[in-house]
Amino acid sequence: MSVPHSKRICQIVKLKDEAVAEYMDIHANVWPTVLAALERAHVVDYSIYYHAPMKLLIATMKYTGDDYEGIWRRWVAADPETQRWWKVTDGMQESLNEGATGSGKDVPWWTEVPEVFRFEGKP
Repeated sequence: MSVPHSKRICQIVKLKDEAVAEYMDIHANVWPTVLAALERAHVVDYSIYYHAPMKLLIATMKYTGDDYEGIWRRWVAADPETQRWWKVTDGMQESLNEGATGSGKDVPWWTEVPEVFRFEGKP
């Protein structure tokens, strides 16, 4: 069911072969401070999937606010603990975006993927 003022987001990034086990381990216990930053930024229903044949991490989330870019910069990208988390996880990944140097920078680290179909069923 849709949430008023919600935005669905899907993003992809490559996971380095040598980092698969470590990435899975760290995500089994995401730092509470990182989760708190996501909550403050109105992010809900966040999942990351791994497609091993293409080495792709696929993240999906819902943003329930009304200023995604602004809130993301203020509450997530500016959070010191999230920046520390990204230093760990970015080293395990390869961005698909030319010129990307890391999460929270001007050129996005994760590539946003456009939605081409949605079926929500009956409420």
